[in-house]
Amino acid sequence: MKLLYFRDNGRLHRGVVTPDGVLDDAGTLHKEEDLVIGPCVGTPSKIICIGLNYRQHALESGMAIPAIPVVFTKYNNTLVDFGGDVPLGKVGHQFDYEVELGVVIGRKCKDVAASKALDYVLGYCVANDLSCRDLQFRTSQWLMGKSLDHFLPLGKYLVSADEVGDPQRLQLRCRLNGVVRQDSNTSDMIFSVAEIIEDLSKHMTLEPGDLILTGTPQGVIMGMAEKKWLRPGDVVEVEIELLGATLNTMI
Repeated sequence: MKLLYFRDNGRLHRGVVTPDGVLDDAGTLHKEEDLVIGPCVGTPSKIICIGLNYRQHALESGMAIPAIPVVFTKYNNTLVDFGGDVPLGKVGHQFDYEVELGVVIGRKCKDVAASKALDYVLGYCVANDLSCRDLQFRTSQWLMGKSLDHFLPLGKYLVSADEVGDPQRLQLRCRLNGVVRQDSNTSDMIFSVAEIIEDLSKHMTLEPGDLILTGTPQGVIMGMAEKKWLRPGDVVEVEIELLGATLNTMI
């Protein structure tokens, strides 16, 4: 099953993708091509991010491989309609891309063991955890570099967990102006999706609709010898096997 959100008079409505069109909660069918597609998670109560969660990315960043998950947050202001432009803004200048697997919780989750954790997942989506590195590292807290407006483009669809299967076997890529920059697999994660949910649910109650971003692989601009940061006009495309892609222009 594929879910999406679309806008009608400015409001977000949930729809299910069917062979005949998008079926909304009122039972009305819509042509997908006629819809203004919003973020595929609606308005989650929590957006929880995991940093340095790919072995090769930790190495290229010159940081130690974490012994426990590195957790930070983004907020709903970072969401943008599908395919929408991303304003780089007037603060900071070291703008970077990060393809990530997004995980959406399907039911209330507290103190869940890793062996049962995937049972609480509603579905998965592709995400771009855009970052401003000079803001991210100006203090020990990463928040300001992660939560600029529209800095979390998502794919069109939230794909149900049963269609995806094992989330640790997905190929993920990022292209900058058509050139592949990141090309890896979720098997390189330090902490699996199940282990992340176990750890988070020890500390907080996860609610239906909460979005978890699970980290990015190697190939970010920050890890390159020559750092040519994103600038207006650049086009970033992130994609994940089975989940689709999103393409966004920086402005």
